[in-house]
Amino acid sequence: MSYFDAASAAPLHPIARQALQASLDEGWADPARLYREGRRARLLLDAAREAAAEAVGCRPDELVFTTSGTRAVHSGVEGALAGRRRTGRHLIVSSVEHSSVLHAAEVFEADGGTVTRVPVSRAGAVTPEAYAAALRSDTALACLQSANHEVGTVQPVAEVAAVCRAAGVPLLVDAAQSLAWGPVEGDWSILTASAHKWGGPSGVGLLVVRKGVRFAPQGPLDERESGRAPGFENIPAVVAAAASLRAVRAEAAGESARLRELTERIRARVPESVPDVEVVGDPHRRLPGIVTFSCLYVDGETLLHALDHEGFSVSSGSSCTSSTLTPSHVLKAMGVLSEGNVRVSLPTGTPAEEVDRFLSVLPGAVAAVREKLGAPSPRTLTREDALVVDTLGKRCPIPVIELAKVIGDVPVGGTVRVLSDDEAARLDIPAWCEMREQEYVGEEPAERGSAYVVRRLS
Repeated sequence: MSYFDAASAAPLHPIARQALQASLDEGWADPARLYREGRRARLLLDAAREAAAEAVGCRPDELVFTTSGTRAVHSGVEGALAGRRRTGRHLIVSSVEHSSVLHAAEVFEADGGTVTRVPVSRAGAVTPEAYAAALRSDTALACLQSANHEVGTVQPVAEVAAVCRAAGVPLLVDAAQSLAWGPVEGDWSILTASAHKWGGPSGVGLLVVRKGVRFAPQGPLDERESGRAPGFENIPAVVAAAASLRAVRAEAAGESARLRELTERIRARVPESVPDVEVVGDPHRRLPGIVTFSCLYVDGETLLHALDHEGFSVSSGSSCTSSTLTPSHVLKAMGVLSEGNVRVSLPTGTPAEEVDRFLSVLPGAVAAVREKLGAPSPRTLTREDALVVDTLGKRCPIPVIELAKVIGDVPVGGTVRVLSDDEAARLDIPAWCEMREQEYVGEEPAERGSAYVVRRLS
C-alpha cells in the first residue's frame, strides 16, 4: 500500500519512535517537582523546547507545547485578539486558511467581532496589497498560513508580515505544512504548528508568541507552559516531536529536491495521460511534496475508492467526498474545478517507482469512473437557440457531464441552461467553461435550485 496523504498526517518518523520509547522511562514524572524524577522530566522538556525553538527560529521562552495544532491555533487567535481588544475587534484571514483558523474566526464573528476574508488568485495565493487594503485602524490581528494544505501553494508571508508590522498589527502564521522544510521567513508575531504533520506523534502542537506581542491567554489560568497551554505535559510525545522535527530538517534539503522532482513528474504526466484534467495550485511557489488535480466528469469519492483498491491512499477536496456535498472551501475560493479532485502528498522517502506505478494506474481508474457515470440521460427541453438541461436531484459531476454532452446541440452563440440544486455546480460549471473555452453567462434563480447559463463560443 502506498500512502500518499502526508499532508493530513505524516507516518511516524523512526527517530520519533526511538525518542518516544526512550523517554517513556524518564519523562513520566511531574517536571514541576524538585525531586530526582521531576528534575529528569524537566531536563527532557527543556531540551525538547530548545530543539523546537531552534527549528522555528525563536527563543525557547517564546514557545509552548499544546495538545494539538488546532489547539495552538485557537489559543493563538483567542489570546492575540484578547490582548489587543483595546485596539479593536477586527480580524483578517485569508479565504484559504485551515479550517481551525476559519472556525476561530467564525466564533469571533458570532461574538460581535468583524472578519475580513482576503481573496486569493486562481493559483491559491494572496497578495501583500490585498492584506494592506484589508488593514484598518481597529485591526487586532491578521492570520496567514505559510503554505496551503490542499494545493501546496506557498504564501508570501514575509511580505505580508512587513505590511502588518508597518501598521502595528501582529501576524499569526499557521506553519503546519511548511515547518518540516525550514523556518518561516519574515517578521511574524505568532506561529502555530502540529507535530503529526512532520512525522512526530499526534497530540503535540507548537504555539510561539514573540516577545512584545500583546497576548492574553483565555480560559482558566494554569501554571504550566507559561499559562498558555494548561494541563500536564505529555513529555515523551513532546520529546519525540522535537526529535523528529530536528531529524526531518536535517534531511530537508535533499528530500525537498527529490520530492519536488516526483511531483513535477505528476504535474506533467497527468494532463498528458488523462484527458480533461486541471492541475491546480501555484506551479512554482509550492511545497515539495504536494500536487493536486481535478478531473472533469468524475465522482471524487468513487475515484478515491478506485485508487485505494489499486493500493494508493490519497485525499480529495471534492464535494462528493463530504457529507455536506459542499466543495472544499480552498478550491471554491480559488475558483477552480472541484469535481474529481485528487490531492497527492508524498511523505519523505517515497520511492520513485511508486509514483510511476500511480501514474500508470490513474488513467484506467479515471476512465472506469467516467464510464460508470456516463449513463444518466437528463430531461432536455429545446428551442431554436437555447436548451435546458434538468439535472435536479443529481450530484457532482453529473451536471457537468450532461452539459458537456449537449453543448454541441445548440448553435454557436446559443445557450444551455443547466438546472441544478447541487452546491458544487456553482463552482464546477464556470470552471468547465474556462477549461473548454465556452462562456459562462451567470447564475439565474429557478423554481428549484439554480439555472447556470452557458453560451457556446465554438
